[in-house]
Amino acid sequence: MKILITVLMIIFFPFLISGMIRRVKSVWGGRKGPSLIQPFFDFSRLMKKSEVISRTVSPVFLIAPSASLAATICAAMLVPMAGKSAILSFNGDFIMFCYLLALGKFMLVVSAMDTGSSFEGMGSSREVTFSALAEPGFFIIMGSFAWISGCKSFESIFQAIYNSGPASGLLILLAIIGLFIMLLTEGGRLPVDDPETHLELTMIHEVMVLDNSGPDLGFILYGAALKVFLIASLIASLATPTGIGFVPGLIIFTAVVTAEAVFIGFLESVMARMRMTHIPQFVFMITALAIIIFFIVMMELGKAL
Repeated sequence: MKILITVLMIIFFPFLISGMIRRVKSVWGGRKGPSLIQPFFDFSRLMKKSEVISRTVSPVFLIAPSASLAATICAAMLVPMAGKSAILSFNGDFIMFCYLLALGKFMLVVSAMDTGSSFEGMGSSREVTFSALAEPGFFIIMGSFAWISGCKSFESIFQAIYNSGPASGLLILLAIIGLFIMLLTEGGRLPVDDPETHLELTMIHEVMVLDNSGPDLGFILYGAALKVFLIASLIASLATPTGIGFVPGLIIFTAVVTAEAVFIGFLESVMARMRMTHIPQFVFMITALAIIIFFIVMMELGKAL
């Protein structure tokens, strides 16, 4: 039953999160806005369209969207969701999770560069740079949690972190802030990137997919929404207390993910996109928070000796 609910979440929640973000932005803009399931209708429409493919691209361009989505779906199987349970769980799965997301991004970057467009090459360079700044912080956070909890997988770490000492609450709070910044970075959301912009000098992720159309574009959009949902799920799993039943855990998990979507919509309604030169400083906050978490863990373990 848990696996079935997790699979349904992976399929439908990315569309609902995108719909909620759009709806919140519409409300703040004084508009009625689209339906919450409009992203699903957009995806269905793209699945029925034909593709326009450049004559200069290689087979890499053709397989990259499918390969990227497949890697992201595989990463989704490792993430604890309702009740802090994952479809697959093993020691070091958080390392595999990060590498699968990196593989999906690599395929999109190679696909963008395969077109031979310097414009898409610029977006690829920015995408890789910001990801390189975010990933070390994620590894430090999860490594610190694995160290203090004595566990080595997402599921076991999240279940044990609440009992890891008096500083567990502070560690969880700092990790949630760091992961939320990672969500904005990896998900291409404001203030790092604007998924609705078409200004040449400010585009990052969107410029990489300008040559994609039809089902391939649908796969890319769904993969981007799924990535946002996965990182939001990590935050929700951290925020869900241990020792509660499956149904209460599912309710809390859903409420936290919904609150994250609403908060993202709120941020994108009241904030402008950062200058490109200031984005690395913002993304590096993940690593700064991770280093603070690491030193707190060292102090807690030092007291126990």
